[in-house]
Amino acid sequence: MMAPTTDNAGQTGDAGTARAALEALRTEIAKAVVGQDPAVTGLVVALLCRGHVLLEGVPGVAKTLLVRALASALELDTKRVQFTPDLMPSDITGSLVYDTRSAEFSFQPGPVFTNLLLADEINRTPPKTQSSLLEAMEERQVTVDGTPRPLPEPFLVAATQNPVEYEGTYPLPEAQLDRFLLKLTVPLPSRQDEIDVLTRHASGFDPRDLHAAGVRPVAGPADLAAARAAVAGTTVSPEITAYVVDICRATRESPSLTLGVSPRGATALLSTSRAWAWLTGRDYVIPDDVKALALPTLRHRIQLRPEAEMEGVTTDSVINAVLAHVPVPR
Repeated sequence: MMAPTTDNAGQTGDAGTARAALEALRTEIAKAVVGQDPAVTGLVVALLCRGHVLLEGVPGVAKTLLVRALASALELDTKRVQFTPDLMPSDITGSLVYDTRSAEFSFQPGPVFTNLLLADEINRTPPKTQSSLLEAMEERQVTVDGTPRPLPEPFLVAATQNPVEYEGTYPLPEAQLDRFLLKLTVPLPSRQDEIDVLTRHASGFDPRDLHAAGVRPVAGPADLAAARAAVAGTTVSPEITAYVVDICRATRESPSLTLGVSPRGATALLSTSRAWAWLTGRDYVIPDDVKALALPTLRHRIQLRPEAEMEGVTTDSVINAVLAHVPVPR
């Protein structure tokens, strides 16, 4: 058998092929979604880190379409659940159903048994139902009637929430927020992007038919597995590790915050920085990788003081101030 070749970053040819396949996702998803490259990249980073994503944006900015297009381009199974106040935990995880023919109870899997679960408007369901996802997100299994049932691999929860409409919602508790690797903001499109969207629709684009839009699988589970192995081999120097720790510790000392980043958040920032370094073609992490992923990785892990919020301070501005003041390793 021929030995795998080595690319410029010092990684095997398998890793290079996987990187090229994942980079092709942007082009493929762009056939259906216009101008959301940062969100696409964030979802890929989350898949590489085996994490989950919270997508925040007003209705109509293609959050659902984005996840569906990603699943199609990666040839992964996806299911969507509309979270409502009357949604029960068993509606997500599944339940035991009595079979009259066998006179026994059998397990009926819920929509969580998929590769990409789109939890639409997750903050519209009560905490009891929100918490039903905790075990699935952390342990990648569902326990019903004392029996643990493993979830498919890969498994990612992409949850959405509306940032402006809070009436009738249940804010996610800190423990739930902390289970999300990234919080990605999905902004309104630029004027030119919006023109492109309308032009596509005028030409017959149907967001419900991704196959007709030309979205094809360009990567698969094998590419994802090779990429994860390569990310795990990405080098992190002691200086970079200390830099991540110093950033997270600085948030705990910020006068604008009641809650800073926990050690879990520091671990998450290190993981996402490694994935970003690998995606950009390196097998080692530099400070710019940490800076690039600091906002989406940390913004949902800190809590503003009420007086700071009234003064117009935002979580992003606090993190940017911390990045500006923490010494960068040379």
